[in-house]
Amino acid sequence: MASLPGPAGEAASEARSGTASETAPSETAGRLPSVLAPAALALALGLWGLTRDGSMWRDESVTHQVAHRSLGEIWALLDNADAVHGLYYVFMHGLFSVWEGGPATLRLPSVLAVSAAAALVGLTAFRLAGRRAGVLSGLVFAATPEVQMYAQEGRSYAMVCASVALATCLLARSLTGASGRIGVPYVCAVLAAGWLHVFAALALLAHGITVALSRETPRLRRSWPVAAGCAFIGLVPLVLFSMGQTGQVSWIGGPKPREWFEIAAVALVAVLCAWYLASGERHALVPRLALPLAVVPTAVLLLAAVHEPMYVDRYVLFTNVGFSLLVGTSLSGLLTSASALAPLRSRAARSAAVAVVAAAVVLALTPVTLQMRTPDSRKDDVTAIAEAVRQVSDPGDGVVFAPARRREWRLSHPDEFAGLVDLALMRSPRASATLQGVEFPAAEIRRRMTSMDRIVVLSDPPGQPEDAFEQEAVKREVLRAVFYACSRTQVKGAQVTLYSRSKSCGETPQDD
Repeated sequence: MASLPGPAGEAASEARSGTASETAPSETAGRLPSVLAPAALALALGLWGLTRDGSMWRDESVTHQVAHRSLGEIWALLDNADAVHGLYYVFMHGLFSVWEGGPATLRLPSVLAVSAAAALVGLTAFRLAGRRAGVLSGLVFAATPEVQMYAQEGRSYAMVCASVALATCLLARSLTGASGRIGVPYVCAVLAAGWLHVFAALALLAHGITVALSRETPRLRRSWPVAAGCAFIGLVPLVLFSMGQTGQVSWIGGPKPREWFEIAAVALVAVLCAWYLASGERHALVPRLALPLAVVPTAVLLLAAVHEPMYVDRYVLFTNVGFSLLVGTSLSGLLTSASALAPLRSRAARSAAVAVVAAAVVLALTPVTLQMRTPDSRKDDVTAIAEAVRQVSDPGDGVVFAPARRREWRLSHPDEFAGLVDLALMRSPRASATLQGVEFPAAEIRRRMTSMDRIVVLSDPPGQPEDAFEQEAVKREVLRAVFYACSRTQVKGAQVTLYSRSKSCGETPQDD
């Protein structure tokens, strides 16, 4: 590999604007550190505490139990629910058929996907702004708390992020390459992202803005619409099919105040970084490529709330690709400027300053990094819920899930529920090709509940909205009118309550 430029040479190189040497640096000098350093950090962070003490939260539990169905059962399920996750479920089915490793098998694909995405972010920044920008952008991506979180999640979002990172890297190559064309690999990357989760198609919109702003690449402006059209056509069947399942996202509400603050802070940092990079034309291509990707998909989902709330942070995890490119390249520019200051002209002084900044970042991120590797880091803990049920229940007791969608807490831990009678369940999830099964009509649920002496009820924590379905209403009515609460166990994201007809467990009927 060619020798790396010295500090003075690198500072001079990175101060130049818009030149070919800046936007398309040597393909040998700096490529490996730009790719390997971010990938190694992301891999190390992903493998650290991967199993979270064997816990899963409800979305991961869904992945686990669906992946253990047959391909025919998965296909039947997709006709009723979760069509947007179909490709991911099939992939995980194949993986579990080869390696039954529990939480490690569930999460390892996400770890590897984030590691690949970090490498691609580094490579993209390297193509656009040089070695140091590549290394820093990739490291920023790998260290971002949200990215770390979904690197250890048994869902498709990390794989979506890696696919968008690949498409973005290919677009960057077209922006800086001699041909200026984009073709089949780009289409395949976008299709992979979209079929893993349909909202990844929003990356196409961001890329379209980039291409529209890139007037100096006429070949790209001609070839990209063709590639984007092919990708969109390939996604149309999934879009049309999943439109019939929009009820599955009816639970989404608007962002809470804290989320609004985080969204605004990220957007502000992205805009400031883009302004810094565009001023003086330090690396003009970076904000042109990265800013739309960092802010447009989130903005579109927030605007969609006029019709129906659609924003969830994990749906647009891939926006961290654009955000990291902006932050990493800005840091590179700041380091270049700082190296010209008298106190930082020597290599030792610069190394010491970088070490101090790195230590401060590590210390600042340590609390959240540690917390993300505990069972309490997710909305609920299916393993802890199952253990709470085991402790309060006896064989022959009834069990009721209120609401019914919380039956997913049971599906990945059937042993802890052995001997309990699911009073509302008419057809199992597998038999009904659904995620949570099909329940009896309200009258039958009432009859079955009133025939029991003890019922274990699994419900959301206090303060959550109650479903208005007739079956859910009759569950609450029977519990208030006939049963007494013997014990209530609060578990992360849930509560487990033992009800009994006996007055020795309470003085008045329970009124929740």
